[in-house]
Amino acid sequence: MIQLIVNGEPQFVPSPDSGTDSGTTNDARLNIRQLLEHMGLQGKRIAVERNGEIVPRSQFDQPMLANGDKLEIVVAVGGG
Repeated sequence: MIQLIVNGEPQFVPSPDSGTDSGTTNDARLNIRQLLEHMGLQGKRIAVERNGEIVPRSQFDQPMLANGDKLEIVVAVGGG
């Protein structure tokens, strides 16, 4: 499990490479695409900030998330 702060709320997210017998690891890595899938946000128009820096959509597949990261996720909503 990886602990993240998402929009000010603590979240525990399963690490894709951790087994059920390993428990929590400090070197577990997760990418933003996996996080968005876990949150049910895949396919939506989203902006993500990680530790104060905007993450380009082209980097969503890079394993960059680790324990303690602070994320702000904004979902674009259409309307008039």
